[in-house]
Amino acid sequence: MLPSIEAAKKVAKLIDPTLGYLLGESSDTNVLRDTAMLKRLNDINELPERDKNCVLYTIDHLLASVKTQAVYK
Repeated sequence: MLPSIEAAKKVAKLIDPTLGYLLGESSDTNVLRDTAMLKRLNDINELPERDKNCVLYTIDHLLASVKTQAVYK
């Protein structure tokens, strides 16, 4: 038997992992707990597809740059 989404939310609230963790989508229990980050992601998701792709492209390259800089420090 599979729990309903509401039941899964209640379990998540009780034991405090993210729903993604409970669903096996992530091994990190702290992913997306930051409400400001969630709002940003939702705002990006609501953009027209072309704009969303541009924003994600920019984010991907900024992250790659930061990771590269970290390697050379």
